Amino acid sequence: MSGRVVQRSDPGTRVAQENSNDSAWLANADRPLTGYPRIFGDVGTTRSLRTRGGIEDVAAMAKKGGLTVADLERQQFADRAPAGDLAAADAAKACAALPGGRATGSDGTSVDVSAACGVLARWDRTVRTGSKGALLFDRFWRKAARTVPQAELWRVPFSPAAPVSTPNTLNTAAPGLSRALADAVTELRAARIALDAPLGEHQFVVRNGKRIPVPGGTEALGVWNKVEAPWDAARGGYSEVAHGSSYIQAVGFDGGSCPAARTLLTYGQSSDPTSAHYSDQTELFSAGRMVRGRFCEKDILASPKLKVVRVSER
Repeated sequence: MSGRVVQRSDPGTRVAQENSNDSAWLANADRPLTGYPRIFGDVGTTRSLRTRGGIEDVAAMAKKGGLTVADLERQQFADRAPAGDLAAADAAKACAALPGGRATGSDGTSVDVSAACGVLARWDRTVRTGSKGALLFDRFWRKAARTVPQAELWRVPFSPAAPVSTPNTLNTAAPGLSRALADAVTELRAARIALDAPLGEHQFVVRNGKRIPVPGGTEALGVWNKVEAPWDAARGGYSEVAHGSSYIQAVGFDGGSCPAARTLLTYGQSSDPTSAHYSDQTELFSAGRMVRGRFCEKDILASPKLKVVRVSER
Protein backbone atom coordinates (compact mmCIF):
# COMPACT_ATOMS: atom_id res chain seq x y z
CA MET A 1 0.00 0.00 0.00
CA SER A 2 1.49 3.30 -1.03
CA GLY A 3 -0.75 5.38 1.18
CA ARG A 4 -4.24 6.47 2.15
CA VAL A 5 -5.71 9.94 2.13
CA VAL A 6 -8.89 10.83 4.02
CA GLN A 7 -10.30 14.35 3.80
CA ARG A 8 -13.12 15.28 6.15
CA SER A 9 -15.28 18.18 5.16
CA ASP A 10 -16.49 19.02 8.68
CA PRO A 11 -16.40 22.82 9.11
CA GLY A 12 -12.93 23.86 10.16
CA THR A 13 -11.67 20.29 10.22
CA ARG A 14 -9.41 18.54 7.76
CA VAL A 15 -7.75 15.27 8.73
CA ALA A 16 -5.13 13.47 6.67
CA GLN A 17 -4.38 9.83 7.30
CA GLU A 18 -1.55 7.79 5.85
CA ASN A 19 -0.07 4.37 6.40
CA SER A 20 2.93 2.86 4.65
CA ASN A 21 2.88 -0.65 6.08
CA ASP A 22 3.96 0.80 9.42
CA SER A 23 2.41 0.74 12.89
CA ALA A 24 -0.72 2.76 13.66
CA TRP A 25 1.21 5.23 15.81
CA LEU A 26 1.45 7.97 13.15
CA ALA A 27 -1.51 7.06 10.93
CA ASN A 28 -2.54 10.61 11.79
CA ALA A 29 0.70 12.33 12.71
CA ASP A 30 -1.13 15.29 14.26
CA ARG A 31 -2.85 12.96 16.72
CA PRO A 32 -0.56 9.98 17.38
CA LEU A 33 -2.22 6.79 18.55
CA THR A 34 -0.87 5.24 21.74
CA GLY A 35 -2.02 2.85 24.43
CA TYR A 36 -2.61 -0.18 22.24
CA PRO A 37 -0.89 -3.56 22.84
CA ARG A 38 2.70 -3.84 21.59
CA ILE A 39 1.71 -6.69 19.30
CA PHE A 40 -0.12 -4.18 17.10
CA GLY A 41 3.01 -2.13 16.47
CA ASP A 42 5.54 0.05 18.23
CA VAL A 43 5.38 3.72 19.20
CA GLY A 44 8.05 6.32 19.85
CA THR A 45 10.59 4.74 17.49
CA THR A 46 12.24 5.82 14.25
CA ARG A 47 9.92 5.66 11.27
CA SER A 48 10.99 4.53 7.81
CA LEU A 49 11.71 7.22 5.24
CA ARG A 50 8.75 5.94 3.27
CA THR A 51 6.45 6.58 6.24
CA ARG A 52 7.97 10.00 6.83
CA GLY A 53 7.75 10.95 3.16
CA GLY A 54 4.16 9.74 2.94
CA ILE A 55 3.14 11.78 5.96
CA GLU A 56 4.78 14.89 4.49
CA ASP A 57 3.02 14.43 1.15
CA VAL A 58 -0.39 13.69 2.65
CA ALA A 59 -0.09 16.65 5.05
CA ALA A 60 0.71 18.92 2.09
CA MET A 61 -2.37 17.67 0.23
CA ALA A 62 -4.59 18.10 3.27
CA LYS A 63 -3.32 21.66 3.74
CA LYS A 64 -4.13 22.40 0.11
CA GLY A 65 -7.67 21.09 0.52
CA GLY A 66 -10.28 20.70 -2.20
CA LEU A 67 -8.64 17.51 -3.36
CA THR A 68 -9.79 15.80 -6.54
CA VAL A 69 -9.08 12.37 -7.96
CA ALA A 70 -6.68 14.06 -10.38
CA ASP A 71 -4.69 15.34 -7.38
CA LEU A 72 -4.38 11.80 -6.05
CA GLU A 73 -3.33 10.50 -9.45
CA ARG A 74 -0.62 13.17 -9.70
CA GLN A 75 0.62 12.25 -6.22
CA GLN A 76 0.97 8.60 -7.20
CA PHE A 77 3.37 9.55 -9.96
CA ALA A 78 5.15 12.46 -8.28
CA ASP A 79 7.96 10.01 -7.41
CA ARG A 80 9.66 12.29 -4.91
CA ALA A 81 12.58 10.61 -3.14
CA PRO A 82 12.64 11.88 0.48
CA ALA A 83 16.11 10.40 1.01
CA GLY A 84 17.31 12.61 -1.81
CA ASP A 85 15.76 15.70 -0.25
CA LEU A 86 17.53 14.89 3.00
CA ALA A 87 20.92 13.79 1.78
CA ALA A 88 21.72 14.42 -1.90
CA ALA A 89 22.90 18.03 -1.60
CA ASP A 90 25.18 17.27 1.36
CA ALA A 91 26.48 14.14 -0.34
CA ALA A 92 27.33 16.17 -3.44
CA LYS A 93 29.18 18.77 -1.35
CA ALA A 94 31.09 16.09 0.54
CA CYS A 95 31.99 14.49 -2.77
CA ALA A 96 33.30 17.78 -4.14
CA ALA A 97 35.43 18.24 -1.01
CA LEU A 98 37.25 14.91 -1.36
CA PRO A 99 41.01 15.43 -1.91
CA GLY A 100 41.76 14.98 -5.59
CA GLY A 101 38.17 13.88 -6.16
CA ARG A 102 39.01 10.36 -4.99
CA ALA A 103 37.49 7.98 -2.46
CA THR A 104 38.55 4.56 -1.25
CA GLY A 105 36.26 1.65 -2.02
CA SER A 106 35.50 -1.39 0.13
CA ASP A 107 38.32 -3.31 -1.55
CA GLY A 108 40.86 -0.60 -0.73
CA THR A 109 41.02 0.73 -4.30
CA SER A 110 41.23 4.47 -4.83
CA VAL A 111 38.37 5.57 -7.09
CA ASP A 112 37.95 8.81 -9.04
CA VAL A 113 34.45 9.90 -8.04
CA SER A 114 34.73 13.51 -9.18
CA ALA A 115 32.18 13.06 -11.98
CA ALA A 116 29.61 11.84 -9.47
CA CYS A 117 29.58 15.11 -7.52
CA GLY A 118 27.86 17.12 -10.23
CA VAL A 119 25.46 14.29 -11.06
CA LEU A 120 24.25 14.17 -7.47
CA ALA A 121 23.98 17.95 -7.28
CA ARG A 122 21.95 18.21 -10.50
CA TRP A 123 19.63 15.27 -9.76
CA ASP A 124 16.00 16.42 -9.53
CA ARG A 125 15.37 14.32 -6.37
CA THR A 126 12.78 12.15 -8.10
CA VAL A 127 12.74 8.59 -9.36
CA ARG A 128 10.87 9.22 -12.58
CA THR A 129 11.95 7.24 -15.62
CA GLY A 130 13.76 10.20 -17.14
CA SER A 131 15.49 11.27 -13.93
CA LYS A 132 19.27 11.57 -14.36
CA GLY A 133 21.23 10.85 -11.20
CA ALA A 134 18.48 8.81 -9.56
CA LEU A 135 20.23 5.53 -10.30
CA LEU A 136 23.58 6.74 -8.94
CA PHE A 137 21.99 8.05 -5.74
CA ASP A 138 19.97 4.88 -5.36
CA ARG A 139 23.01 2.60 -5.59
CA PHE A 140 24.99 4.90 -3.27
CA TRP A 141 22.18 5.25 -0.72
CA ARG A 142 21.45 1.54 -0.47
CA LYS A 143 25.09 0.89 0.35
CA ALA A 144 25.31 3.79 2.80
CA ALA A 145 22.10 2.87 4.63
CA ARG A 146 23.20 -0.75 4.87
CA THR A 147 26.75 -0.18 6.10
CA VAL A 148 26.71 3.09 8.07
CA PRO A 149 25.05 2.77 11.51
CA GLN A 150 22.02 5.05 11.95
CA ALA A 151 23.73 6.72 14.90
CA GLU A 152 26.56 7.77 12.56
CA LEU A 153 24.52 8.51 9.45
CA TRP A 154 22.73 11.61 10.77
CA ARG A 155 23.89 14.61 12.78
CA VAL A 156 20.46 15.21 14.32
CA PRO A 157 19.19 12.02 16.02
CA PHE A 158 15.64 10.73 16.18
CA SER A 159 13.27 12.46 18.58
CA PRO A 160 9.87 11.01 19.49
CA ALA A 161 8.67 14.59 19.76
CA ALA A 162 9.47 15.19 16.07
CA PRO A 163 9.15 11.74 14.48
CA VAL A 164 8.46 12.99 10.94
CA SER A 165 11.41 15.37 10.69
CA THR A 166 14.07 13.37 12.57
CA PRO A 167 16.68 12.05 12.18
CA ASN A 168 18.08 14.53 9.67
CA THR A 169 21.22 16.32 8.40
CA LEU A 170 23.64 13.93 6.78
CA ASN A 171 26.83 13.33 8.76
CA THR A 172 29.29 13.83 5.94
CA ALA A 173 32.17 12.97 8.28
CA ALA A 174 31.03 9.34 8.51
CA PRO A 175 33.80 7.40 6.70
CA GLY A 176 31.33 4.89 5.31
CA LEU A 177 29.71 7.51 3.06
CA SER A 178 32.71 8.06 0.80
CA ARG A 179 33.25 4.32 0.67
CA ALA A 180 29.63 3.77 -0.40
CA LEU A 181 30.02 6.40 -3.12
CA ALA A 182 33.23 4.83 -4.40
CA ASP A 183 31.56 1.42 -4.51
CA ALA A 184 28.52 2.79 -6.35
CA VAL A 185 30.65 4.55 -8.96
CA THR A 186 32.79 1.45 -9.45
CA GLU A 187 29.68 -0.72 -9.78
CA LEU A 188 28.06 1.44 -12.46
CA ARG A 189 31.25 1.85 -14.45
CA ALA A 190 31.90 -1.89 -14.37
CA ALA A 191 28.41 -2.38 -15.83
CA ARG A 192 29.12 0.32 -18.45
CA ILE A 193 26.27 2.42 -17.09
CA ALA A 194 26.74 6.19 -17.24
CA LEU A 195 26.58 7.90 -13.86
CA ASP A 196 23.87 10.22 -15.19
CA ALA A 197 21.93 7.57 -17.11
CA PRO A 198 18.13 8.10 -16.99
CA LEU A 199 16.60 5.77 -14.42
CA GLY A 200 14.18 4.19 -16.89
CA GLU A 201 17.01 2.88 -19.03
CA HIS A 202 18.08 0.64 -16.15
CA GLN A 203 14.87 0.04 -14.19
CA PHE A 204 12.46 -1.79 -16.43
CA VAL A 205 10.43 -4.87 -17.21
CA VAL A 206 10.48 -6.82 -20.45
CA ARG A 207 7.21 -7.73 -22.14
CA ASN A 208 7.32 -9.66 -25.41
CA GLY A 209 10.88 -8.55 -25.98
CA LYS A 210 10.15 -4.87 -25.32
CA ARG A 211 11.73 -2.95 -22.45
CA ILE A 212 9.21 -0.86 -20.55
CA PRO A 213 10.77 1.75 -18.22
CA VAL A 214 9.47 1.61 -14.65
CA PRO A 215 9.23 4.62 -12.31
CA GLY A 216 9.45 4.43 -8.52
CA GLY A 217 12.03 3.31 -6.03
CA THR A 218 13.00 1.17 -3.10
CA GLU A 219 11.84 1.46 0.52
CA ALA A 220 15.16 2.99 1.63
CA LEU A 221 14.58 6.01 -0.63
CA GLY A 222 11.24 6.70 1.03
CA VAL A 223 9.34 6.74 -2.27
CA TRP A 224 5.53 6.69 -2.21
CA ASN A 225 5.54 4.66 -5.44
CA LYS A 226 7.41 1.69 -3.99
CA VAL A 227 9.14 -0.54 -6.53
CA GLU A 228 11.51 -3.35 -5.66
CA ALA A 229 13.58 -5.16 -8.28
CA PRO A 230 16.73 -7.29 -8.04
CA TRP A 231 19.93 -5.64 -9.24
CA ASP A 232 21.37 -7.52 -12.21
CA ALA A 233 24.07 -5.46 -13.91
CA ALA A 234 24.55 -8.10 -16.59
CA ARG A 235 20.94 -7.61 -17.68
CA GLY A 236 21.10 -3.82 -17.56
CA GLY A 237 20.24 -2.93 -13.98
CA TYR A 238 16.93 -3.43 -12.20
CA SER A 239 15.11 -5.82 -14.48
CA GLU A 240 11.76 -7.44 -13.75
CA VAL A 241 10.15 -5.80 -10.73
CA ALA A 242 9.60 -8.33 -7.95
CA HIS A 243 7.07 -6.41 -5.86
CA GLY A 244 5.84 -2.97 -4.92
CA SER A 245 3.05 -0.86 -6.41
CA SER A 246 0.65 -3.35 -7.98
CA TYR A 247 -3.04 -2.46 -7.85
CA ILE A 248 -3.46 1.31 -7.57
CA GLN A 249 -6.66 3.26 -7.22
CA ALA A 250 -7.76 6.84 -6.66
CA VAL A 251 -11.46 7.30 -5.92
CA GLY A 252 -13.63 10.26 -4.99
CA PHE A 253 -16.87 12.03 -5.85
CA ASP A 254 -15.38 15.38 -6.88
CA GLY A 255 -18.66 17.15 -6.07
CA GLY A 256 -20.84 14.96 -8.27
CA SER A 257 -23.24 12.09 -7.68
CA CYS A 258 -21.13 9.60 -9.63
CA PRO A 259 -17.83 8.28 -8.30
CA ALA A 260 -14.71 9.44 -10.11
CA ALA A 261 -12.24 6.58 -10.20
CA ARG A 262 -8.83 5.86 -11.64
CA THR A 263 -7.32 2.39 -11.38
CA LEU A 264 -4.22 0.56 -12.56
CA LEU A 265 -2.78 -2.94 -12.58
CA THR A 266 0.91 -2.21 -12.94
CA TYR A 267 1.75 -5.75 -14.02
CA GLY A 268 -0.91 -5.78 -16.76
CA GLN A 269 -4.46 -7.02 -16.86
CA SER A 270 -3.64 -10.35 -18.52
CA SER A 271 -0.89 -12.89 -17.88
CA ASP A 272 -1.31 -14.23 -21.41
CA PRO A 273 1.59 -12.95 -23.58
CA THR A 274 -0.64 -13.14 -26.68
CA SER A 275 -3.31 -10.92 -25.15
CA ALA A 276 -3.66 -7.27 -26.13
CA HIS A 277 -3.91 -6.57 -22.41
CA TYR A 278 -0.66 -8.31 -21.48
CA SER A 279 1.31 -5.10 -21.05
CA ASP A 280 -1.15 -2.28 -21.76
CA GLN A 281 -1.45 -1.13 -18.16
CA THR A 282 2.26 -1.65 -17.53
CA GLU A 283 2.88 0.87 -20.28
CA LEU A 284 0.37 3.24 -18.69
CA PHE A 285 2.25 2.87 -15.39
CA SER A 286 5.48 3.71 -17.19
CA ALA A 287 3.87 6.85 -18.61
CA GLY A 288 2.32 7.91 -15.29
CA ARG A 289 -1.26 7.35 -16.39
CA MET A 290 -4.24 5.40 -15.03
CA VAL A 291 -7.46 3.85 -16.35
CA ARG A 292 -10.68 5.78 -15.98
CA GLY A 293 -13.40 3.79 -14.23
CA ARG A 294 -16.91 4.30 -15.60
CA PHE A 295 -19.86 3.80 -13.23
CA CYS A 296 -22.67 6.08 -14.38
CA GLU A 297 -24.61 5.73 -17.62
CA LYS A 298 -23.38 9.00 -19.11
CA ASP A 299 -19.76 7.97 -18.54
CA ILE A 300 -20.34 4.53 -20.01
CA LEU A 301 -22.03 5.98 -23.08
CA ALA A 302 -19.12 8.39 -23.55
CA SER A 303 -16.53 5.61 -23.64
CA PRO A 304 -14.73 5.40 -27.01
CA LYS A 305 -14.52 1.62 -26.51
CA LEU A 306 -18.23 1.16 -25.90
CA LYS A 307 -19.74 -1.85 -27.63
CA VAL A 308 -23.49 -2.42 -27.35
CA VAL A 309 -24.96 -5.87 -27.84
CA ARG A 310 -28.76 -6.10 -27.79
CA VAL A 311 -30.30 -9.39 -26.84
CA SER A 312 -33.94 -10.19 -27.37
CA GLU A 313 -36.25 -13.16 -27.30
CA ARG A 314 -38.35 -14.25 -30.25
